[in-house]
Amino acid sequence: MWIECAIIGGGPAGLNAALVLGRSRRNVILFDHNKPRNAVTHQSHGFITRDGIQPSEFRRLAHQDIAKYPSVTIKPDKVTEVAKSTAGFQLTTGNGVVYYARTIILAAGLKEMLPSVPNIQDFYGKSLFSCPYCDGWELRDKPLVLISEGTSAFHGAKIVYNWSRNVLVCTNGSNKLNADQIAQLGRKGIQVNAHRIKSLVGTNGQLTAIIFDNHTKADCIGGFVHPQWDHAAAFGEALGCSTNESGGFVTDDFGRTSVMGVYAAGDAAIIAPAQLVIAAGEGSKAAIGVNTDLTSQDFDR
Repeated sequence: MWIECAIIGGGPAGLNAALVLGRSRRNVILFDHNKPRNAVTHQSHGFITRDGIQPSEFRRLAHQDIAKYPSVTIKPDKVTEVAKSTAGFQLTTGNGVVYYARTIILAAGLKEMLPSVPNIQDFYGKSLFSCPYCDGWELRDKPLVLISEGTSAFHGAKIVYNWSRNVLVCTNGSNKLNADQIAQLGRKGIQVNAHRIKSLVGTNGQLTAIIFDNHTKADCIGGFVHPQWDHAAAFGEALGCSTNESGGFVTDDFGRTSVMGVYAAGDAAIIAPAQLVIAAGEGSKAAIGVNTDLTSQDFDR
């Protein structure tokens, strides 16, 4: 089956790309196996008119919008392989169905690897979050923790300080802060604990304290973590798309990657900041790039 564009990933970037391409009368399949990274999140913030919306409700409304455009099909299938073909790309799904597309948009986003802290999954998405711009308001003026095992701890602490003056930085036994940075944080009342975290304490996902391996305890109500990021799907690398120093795919202003016919949108391209509204905008730009290029190819024949 030939289609004009295959969109891999049903998050905000892929959904918005499908909407714009549907309105452009393009024959599109959006592949979404319904494993969103924000599944642990109860609310999404920072999207005007949708502030505080549940991610599942956002997806429902997006599917409702897209359903108005008959040239767009949403397939609840997982793409397992993408390869170049003579006239575009060949995509194979987990159930063995093969599709052929003139163009593809990589919008599968990222997967996150949380710090190696026992029972951290019990609190992630409930009282521990990765983005202060998304969840800082709800935690304002509370005693907060920043769990960061990498070099971003110093910058992250300064950002979190905007929402609370009571911040504890935990490096979980992997301190990358230098003496000057620790001193600068200390002058703002931000303490640094370099011990490994033994356990997180709380009920129903609401953090109340942290226990360290030296048997000390710190009280906190919530906070933020710095995960490590990787692409949720390896198709871009396999196709030879160039990446930037952050690991995102290098794109132009309309989502075009270094490989002709391959576009990238959302977190897969920008890595950070990872916000709903930014990803949706990136999807729109990539869709415009796809339609522009297909129009030029067909018009010039």
